[in-house]
Amino acid sequence: MNQSDIDALRDLPVPPQLHVIDGKTVAASDGALMDVISPVDGQVLTRMAKGTAADMQTAIAAARSAFEDGRWAGQPPAARKKVLHRWADLIEARALELAVLGVRDNGTEISMALKAEPGSAAATIRYYAEALDKVNGEIAPTPADVLAMIHREPVGVVGAIIPWNFPLMIGAWKLGPALAMGNSVVLKPAETASLSLMRMVELAHEAGLPPGVLNAVTGEGAVVGEALGLSMDVDVLVFTGSGRTGRRLLEYAARSNLKRVYLELGGKSPNIIFADAPDLGAAAKVAAAGIFRNAGQVCVAGSRLLVEASIHDAFVAEVVKAAQAMRVGDPLDLATAIGAVNSEGQLEQNLGFVEQARAEGGTLVSGGARVMQETGGYFMEPAILTDVTPDATLAQKEVFGPVLGVTRFETEAEAVQIANGTAYGLAGAVWTSNLSRAHRMVRAVRTGVMHVNTYGGADGTVPLGGVGQSGNGHDKSLHAIDKYINLKTAWIKL
Repeated sequence: MNQSDIDALRDLPVPPQLHVIDGKTVAASDGALMDVISPVDGQVLTRMAKGTAADMQTAIAAARSAFEDGRWAGQPPAARKKVLHRWADLIEARALELAVLGVRDNGTEISMALKAEPGSAAATIRYYAEALDKVNGEIAPTPADVLAMIHREPVGVVGAIIPWNFPLMIGAWKLGPALAMGNSVVLKPAETASLSLMRMVELAHEAGLPPGVLNAVTGEGAVVGEALGLSMDVDVLVFTGSGRTGRRLLEYAARSNLKRVYLELGGKSPNIIFADAPDLGAAAKVAAAGIFRNAGQVCVAGSRLLVEASIHDAFVAEVVKAAQAMRVGDPLDLATAIGAVNSEGQLEQNLGFVEQARAEGGTLVSGGARVMQETGGYFMEPAILTDVTPDATLAQKEVFGPVLGVTRFETEAEAVQIANGTAYGLAGAVWTSNLSRAHRMVRAVRTGVMHVNTYGGADGTVPLGGVGQSGNGHDKSLHAIDKYINLKTAWIKL
């Protein structure tokens, strides 16, 4: 990747984005379009189909038909594997194109986007391509006159609602295992970042995925997302996003066919720094990156920094230094460390959290203002606030922006109490040289992922899932496959 290659792609025209249904690109049934606003300059990047409930119903019907006639589910595992590998090949071949398109759509800095989006998506698709023919049935222990077999079968039609922060990466977390197991999928991308994901859907068809197996409908969540959630013909619904929307999807399931719903929701993840951390300088740099990369728009971001009192002031100074060294700017510039906030509304929300934190007694020690307003884009300095009490709004509510709240603690027990003092439980970290303490903290902090002497970087071989109001079920790893299969018992009298 070099700057000239990026610049050659940054201003290419983007044609209007239409739905992909039954292998064809189709307009909304009423012809409606909606603007796609780039957070880089606040300008209209292109337009996309503003889907209707009827559009979603058509896509679901196509997925059901594709599943029932076995055009994908009925293929031998080796055949499905070949298609998925070809898909990954195409994603890799178009990686820079996909990354730049995604950055123009959602503002992630390109230095992160290339690896985290097409790079991650291709790796995920390959992982599940290789896993699909290792999912075996079972023979249960029974009396000699009985044969009991446990079959693993695809669930049928999967509805997947994907967020705007990492559409390719998170989209692949759903699509990889769902398609590998032989299901058909109806995809609903985010209103504010769908372009790269829709392009990846097109590449799936170029790779040989049969028509109707993967469908995608763009539009407003309140319209097409609701139609997907209320459908009587969707068997499983998977979602990454806000708790408010997750609750609504559970209601839709209850009001319709009791479809299984798997949710990866918000987080307020604690990054806990003890005085005996092996390298406090490195910990400070990682702490800054763990909240400020992608402008804080990361579900597992370490948004709560808990620092042992004896090192609090010196450590905060190092975090401030690290944050101020992270350049905020054009996300298509390789020198940029922090790109744009996804939307103007999200930016206003972030700034509001900073002001509320100050009103509740927090001390703003760095950043916290909108910058580069003259570009028309949505940019914000990384904000660091100290004196944030455990019950403060900033310590309890997910910002999903570049805002770090710092809280001091005296003892290990107090650190655990503060870490567990929210409704969330998605990720966390502890920095210590004490092996026993590290294991105690891993056990004591209620979270789906716990890092030790690092933050972030867990790959696709391990599950990601939350506890509490951070959701249910797991993405990534072989455990994700469980969401997309049904178990069937065959009890045979011999």
